[in-house]
Amino acid sequence: MDNYASQNNFIESPDMVDFPTLDTDPLRTEAGRWPYIHVGKTIDSGIAAVYIPEDRIDQVLSDLGANYRTARPILFGLMGMADMETSGIPLVYEHPTLNLTGKGVIVGFVDTGIDYTLSIFQQEDKTTRIKYIWDQSISGRPPEGFGYGSEYDENTINSALNTSEPHRIVSHEDSVGHGTFLASIAAGSGEGDYNGAAPMAGIIAVKLRKAHRYHLKRTMTPESVENIFSGSDIMMGIEYILEKARRLSMPVAICVGLGSNQSSHAGIIPLDDYLSRVGIRTGVAICVAAGNEALAGHHASGTILSAGEHMDVLIRCNEGKAIKGFYMEIWNQNPDRMSVSVTAPTGERIARVPARQGSTYQGRLSTEPSVIHIEYYTPAFRTGSQLTYIQITDPVPGIWTVTVYGDNVLGGYFHIWLPATGLGDPNVQFMYPDSYCTVTEPGVTQGVITVGAYSATSMNIHPPSSWGPTNLPTLAPDLTAPGEEVTGYFPGGPGAMSGSSVSAAIAAGACALLLEWGILDHHDAAMNTNRIKSYLIRGCHQDGDLRYPNEQWGYGRMDIFNSFIQMV
Repeated sequence: MDNYASQNNFIESPDMVDFPTLDTDPLRTEAGRWPYIHVGKTIDSGIAAVYIPEDRIDQVLSDLGANYRTARPILFGLMGMADMETSGIPLVYEHPTLNLTGKGVIVGFVDTGIDYTLSIFQQEDKTTRIKYIWDQSISGRPPEGFGYGSEYDENTINSALNTSEPHRIVSHEDSVGHGTFLASIAAGSGEGDYNGAAPMAGIIAVKLRKAHRYHLKRTMTPESVENIFSGSDIMMGIEYILEKARRLSMPVAICVGLGSNQSSHAGIIPLDDYLSRVGIRTGVAICVAAGNEALAGHHASGTILSAGEHMDVLIRCNEGKAIKGFYMEIWNQNPDRMSVSVTAPTGERIARVPARQGSTYQGRLSTEPSVIHIEYYTPAFRTGSQLTYIQITDPVPGIWTVTVYGDNVLGGYFHIWLPATGLGDPNVQFMYPDSYCTVTEPGVTQGVITVGAYSATSMNIHPPSSWGPTNLPTLAPDLTAPGEEVTGYFPGGPGAMSGSSVSAAIAAGACALLLEWGILDHHDAAMNTNRIKSYLIRGCHQDGDLRYPNEQWGYGRMDIFNSFIQMV
């Protein structure tokens, strides 16, 4: 680390790329060999963020082996850009016996930040209810042990609020508004008769920094896309919230209004591992957006019945729309092995590329600028499944065909995912998409509460809300909450937003009320994510003509007041 004055400068260097992975002896040995590798904070289940200079990545990953190459960071985007009543929340804090408001509980957000100047995040005496803000995007005063960003505590925020120019003291801002909106509906209060779900809760907000350009390049994401985040930074943000809540001796509900289509959707990425362990901790509840991918055209699937057969998958790359490129991931289960060929809209074909572990192919069309890049990982990291990664640069507009061949076939089923909405080019979709299995990461994770969206006006599912099942022996979403044209507050004032991140925020506020009842009011001292999920499921409203759980609604529409009724 001779070229870096401190750990802080090392991590925040624009050349430094983050990789979340297991903190193992081989990793530590490799880090000891190379002075430019830095192993950052290690968190629950032995997961660490590793930082490697961009120009050394290929060498280091090659030395560490194929498992580390496939354990690449997952990129996440935002899951959403008259409703509390349908969730039973006002009845809970108006009920003379319950009288729950979230007081004494923390609601945490890893998102785009929070507008701390809004009165809805203040007490009646105009002091803030925000305990901490960690802005990962601003260098200066990093939280202890995390090594980057700037931290602002409650006292500093109050000092800023007592001046005419608060941002001279606390320079943090939410320029997007997504994080502020989610915080307003989960824990806002005091603006007229407006109340969020847990209006007296304390708040901890983490503003995520933008993913590194290396990750954007690999996923063909234009650098102009702002709201794209690394799984490493999300994990660090959640760990920060948990550490602060623990120091405050307060239970905590965390809202994760983010999602990704990368990975096998089988709950095996480091963030999944981490959340599943966090979810069993007493005094912690994790709510995750199911995603908004049901109608996006970003998932396709198929079955190859026997070796030697094949199936064509068609991808529409809209004509007249010049794009930089796109990529997709094909996942099939162990012990199947599958290979692919790619045909351009012009009819030119990249012949079938044999599927060998760690093999890479790159070819250029003879008459067009398009470049096709194919990588195979079989078995892929931790799953035993096969990952086929296809990247097409400078694609010819029109219909592209990926042909999937069965080399060895036992089950024969495969999934293909394009990037989630907001992370890839909107002009690229499957011709014949599959709305099932569209719940995004980390909503497929066991040990979290995965929340889909419905309209509190029509009482119908919000059309984009992602459908289950997952590639695990569990169903997601777990339940639904209002997520269509929900009223809340942006930095500029009141407004409305739709999406499953909105639903997750409402559910996080409901979790804060259950944590208050269970832990602070001494009704259930063992309250954690799994127990809260059970309580919420018991109270869900279900329509008589549907079977439950199902792929759209989970166990039904959340009604926390009915959950309390069912406890009697």
